[in-house]
Amino acid sequence: MIIDVFKGLMIPFVGTTLGAACVFLMKNKMKLNVQRALTGFAAGVMVAASIWSLIIPAMNQAEDMGKMAFLPAVIGFWIGIFFLLMLDHIIPHLHINSEKTEGPKSQLQKTTMLVLTVALHNIPEGMAVGVVYAGLLAGSTHITIMGALALSLGIAIQNFPEGAIISMPLRAAGMKKTKAFVYGLLSGIVEPIAALLTILATSFIEPALPYLLSFAAGSMIYVVVEELVPEMAEGEHSNIGTIFFAVGFTVMMSLDVALG
Repeated sequence: MIIDVFKGLMIPFVGTTLGAACVFLMKNKMKLNVQRALTGFAAGVMVAASIWSLIIPAMNQAEDMGKMAFLPAVIGFWIGIFFLLMLDHIIPHLHINSEKTEGPKSQLQKTTMLVLTVALHNIPEGMAVGVVYAGLLAGSTHITIMGALALSLGIAIQNFPEGAIISMPLRAAGMKKTKAFVYGLLSGIVEPIAALLTILATSFIEPALPYLLSFAAGSMIYVVVEELVPEMAEGEHSNIGTIFFAVGFTVMMSLDVALG
């Protein structure tokens, strides 16, 4: 079981690594429509994962509350929203294709703040994977090993474009390929760390599992609405981001139902 958990925690990081490695295989600059498609796909995966892998299991975990089984999911969801809102205000970061930084004023380099932006995305994703595997280790009847694997695979799939979206623009800005790859790699290292910390925390507060599941969902939905949706729709009007959002959503939904 421990080996399965370790593999599950590392699969999303592998997705980021493979995405960052695109810098060695593709041209220096990523086309805007490609970036929109990848961002939309990632957003779709995150929304589907939030619903099928996190919110629904959270309510199932609280089924002994009867008609109030939704309450832990609602509370955890809103705590997740406010948690990411707080991080958004205290961590200096810079969105892709933007020159204006967010968060507190900082002397950090542009490249560092770009990495911090994706790292900020990856915290809730790591927590989502961690809390699902924590439920599996706790013996939850509502979480199966294949269901946990489905979430890991889904997050890994959406991490692939995130890794590319970091490394490719850095290469286009003149950074060496190897260094751009390393920056893309570093943006994803926070994910297994967040997952491990979540597992350790959950082992001490097992009754809080429904709240933690929905907390991770709220955090991911915040990232989607605050950052990914605006990024996939910026500039000249295009439907490509919306189409790939639907593709990502159906891929993650299918994975969760088929493997769960």
